[in-house]
Amino acid sequence: MTEIHAGTGTGQGTQPELAPPPSCPAHAGYAAAGAGGLARLYGKTAESDPLGIYAHLREQYGAVAPVAMYGDVPAWLVLGYRENMDVARTPNRFTRDARQWTDLQQGLLPSDSPLIPMVGWRPDCVSQDGPEHRRLRSAVNDSLNTFDRLGMRRYIRHYAEQLIDTFCMDGHADLLGQYARYLPMHVLTRMIGLSEEFAPQLVEASLAAVKGTEEALAADRFITDTLTRLVAERHEDPAYDLASRLIEHEAGLTDEEVMVHLRLVMVAAYETTTTLIANTTRMVLTDPRFRASLTGGLMTVPDAVEQVLWDEPPLQVCPARFATDDTELGGQQIKAGDMLLLGLVAGNTDPYIRPDPEASMQGNRAHLAFSRGPHECPGQDIGRMITEIGVDTLLARLPDVRLSLTEDELSYTSNTWSRHLDELPARFTPQRPAVADGGGRKIASAVSGKPGDSHAVAALSAGKVGAPTGAGPADAVPKPAAAPAPAGSASAAEAAARAATGASRGLAVRLRALWSGLTGRSRG
Repeated sequence: MTEIHAGTGTGQGTQPELAPPPSCPAHAGYAAAGAGGLARLYGKTAESDPLGIYAHLREQYGAVAPVAMYGDVPAWLVLGYRENMDVARTPNRFTRDARQWTDLQQGLLPSDSPLIPMVGWRPDCVSQDGPEHRRLRSAVNDSLNTFDRLGMRRYIRHYAEQLIDTFCMDGHADLLGQYARYLPMHVLTRMIGLSEEFAPQLVEASLAAVKGTEEALAADRFITDTLTRLVAERHEDPAYDLASRLIEHEAGLTDEEVMVHLRLVMVAAYETTTTLIANTTRMVLTDPRFRASLTGGLMTVPDAVEQVLWDEPPLQVCPARFATDDTELGGQQIKAGDMLLLGLVAGNTDPYIRPDPEASMQGNRAHLAFSRGPHECPGQDIGRMITEIGVDTLLARLPDVRLSLTEDELSYTSNTWSRHLDELPARFTPQRPAVADGGGRKIASAVSGKPGDSHAVAALSAGKVGAPTGAGPADAVPKPAAAPAPAGSASAAEAAARAATGASRGLAVRLRALWSGLTGRSRG
């Protein structure tokens, strides 16, 4: 295992020396000592105050600090904005290829380490650089870009309406557990090509997969098995979804490459978008600047989203880069094969670029929330879209919504990679449901389980995992109940439209419009 030594000055080229031992007073307070005296990015202290740990490390080490991950695995945490940009933009110095990680090369990391799902090598674009990265990244970019954004906005809003319908008559709700936690996954499962019944299970699995603990391995197996089955099904029955488009792309992805990129989109987009929705909702409901501006017409929801991306990026620490050669960064001597972690929230709050952390960042998108360089998040516009529509729809449907607790009473849970709210209880004047087809009741039955239960990842269903073929993602919106269409009749959508009356008939027309808007094809 590479021994990480660090200077203890300001990070301005100080000669490195052995980090203080666990008994040293320098480790009192925020940073609990790990192996060799390194500050742990996991455990009780890290979970209770990750921002305090970053501030402590910045004061002690400067822009780059030695840390310990789960199992006391050593790494470098990049805290400075400029240093984060340098690492993210120079893959020839800092590669994403974990096969160059010294600990892996020496066989020091256990094969069942819970770090593997987040930092281990996989045949995806995140784990590659150079020509192979460009081949895989082009498949992801091209496939995501085929989805019509106007059509996506329509069915995102429809899902948001349905979820709000599950609690709008109650006058109170947990906006995290009943809304933010489920909206992104309902959108993503249908975009990827999975049956919507898998959304609640995948919510729990995706949350567990990014924790960096023992649960991550079981959750990762569940996700991998589900997506492997989907890829096999789409070879036989292609559909208008991301799985089929990756399979058909000219880059010639293998089945494993298709599966891992579906996993990448699902896990990365889900957890970060859920956190972004929750944090943005909390901010517009509690921060006087945004609440007053929103009601006064000076601040839009997209502006609020960008402020949150500066102050509380959903991914606080981004895994991982590996030094390709001995080099210097932020005054620290980095050895070839060392692992580096991008400190996104630390970089965003670097005093060098934000001397006043309370200043508004309205109109400024230079944050690190989606990383930078060739590995910048390819689906960031979709995450922004789901968040903006989700928050905007909530405020429109429940105009007097307010938190049931004070902001100081809200609690958070953190891990190495992220920090998220435990709940977001709110009160409002009860409202009538907006969707007349019972879709809200259908979703309510799926999300009624207690959030955080791990039973959902214990087993796979015996049936098919894919959504019905011949249907685009817009058809993820549940249709009105109708009698079965007789054999030889027109499509089920038309049969439903003929059987429905009143509001249901109008909804069937809207569904066909969603289909046309998303896929560019008419449905007759």
